[in-house]
Amino acid sequence: MASSSDPQLANRILRGLVIGLIAGVITLGIGQIWPDVLTFMQKVATQIFDPVGQVFLRLLFFVIIPIVFASLASGVLQLGQPERLGPLAGRTFFLFFINMAVGVGLGLLVMNVVQPGRFIDEETTKVLMASYGGASETVVANQKQAQEGLSLMMLVEMFMPRNLFGAFVGNSRASIGDVLPLILFAILVGAVGTKMAVDRREKLLEALNTVSELMTGIVHFALRLAPYAVPAMIYSVVVRVGLDIVIALGVFVLTCVGVLALHLFGTMTLWIKFWTTRKPTEYFAAIKGVLITAFSTSSSAATLPASIECAREKLKLSPSTSGFVLPLGATMNMSGTALYEGCVVLFIAQIFHVDLGMGQQLTLLLLSVLSAVAVAAIPGGSLPLIAGLLATFGVDPAGIGIILGIDRILDMCRTSVNVGFDLTTATIVDEYVKKTEAKAAASP
Repeated sequence: MASSSDPQLANRILRGLVIGLIAGVITLGIGQIWPDVLTFMQKVATQIFDPVGQVFLRLLFFVIIPIVFASLASGVLQLGQPERLGPLAGRTFFLFFINMAVGVGLGLLVMNVVQPGRFIDEETTKVLMASYGGASETVVANQKQAQEGLSLMMLVEMFMPRNLFGAFVGNSRASIGDVLPLILFAILVGAVGTKMAVDRREKLLEALNTVSELMTGIVHFALRLAPYAVPAMIYSVVVRVGLDIVIALGVFVLTCVGVLALHLFGTMTLWIKFWTTRKPTEYFAAIKGVLITAFSTSSSAATLPASIECAREKLKLSPSTSGFVLPLGATMNMSGTALYEGCVVLFIAQIFHVDLGMGQQLTLLLLSVLSAVAVAAIPGGSLPLIAGLLATFGVDPAGIGIILGIDRILDMCRTSVNVGFDLTTATIVDEYVKKTEAKAAASP
């Protein structure tokens, strides 16, 4: 099976996106002269193109539950005995959490200011809800539930339902279950697994990695369909809702790219300037090749060898620090992904007029960080998690179809942010460890 990080596949998806957009715009233009042609093509889009797109969507939905559990549990399990890692682990995970939280905070702030979802008017929103939102009664019920507000007992119910399997399996064939209890359960499994005997822990890790690899294979299958599903879905959306969605997507892409660049070159510059002895310009020059590799592959895992080489040869980090931080970061430190997840959920919520208040957005920030940890380090790995977050906040997860056409280019951008902060975290931790060891050696 060809890797989903194959640049030829990426190019085909991007070409498909352009073809779908152009064909949709041409159809709209023809429809201004011959309305019957537009009506006919709208029926074709509904009866043929939409099912093609749904095959792609459903493949992604299939893997939500197993990939969240396997990825997150194995990530925790790989820690071994956390209490033995001392300041190295503590510093690393603190920086992981802070940079992801800052990224999501920046993304939500900018999305609240720009509000790209509001570029779609009421009539277009109704069409989108009819196309992607399922039954209107379900959407209204979910919206009411999402806006009830937060309480301590509600948090307990969200993360610890009485029926764990019933919570994440869902109540019907048409719904996706709640991933929050699954996230907590996966963390518990991984944490308890670290206390097991070495041989049993290795067997558990192997089993979890096998499940994760199987689910990754299904995602690969889905992405192989993407060059056909993406133009079909984009064309269908354009001919049915008009150019409003094209304009809105353009604003959304520019907003996401802008805030990702701000986080990468702004936040990271501040971290390097104040937490290390390096010059930001020299640092970015040293890691430029790795950032380009991450952009071209859209995979933190595929970029890991280049990251390790850069850390040891160009940044001169100790092998023990880079060997610990970078592999763990490729699995758990998804700053750009967390930022993107928050932006997508807020964008689609704006389209469907689901108003998320300050409390919900703070919860979204936390959940984006937690769910980003569970994302497989592969192209498109965040899509199933985003669908789960949408369901959590009362937005039908099928709404993710709105952004699928432009997900690939944004995936390339956010992977560069992910990998950049892996290297930055390793650099900061390495200097901290070296200073600590120097003080210990100097003390009598």
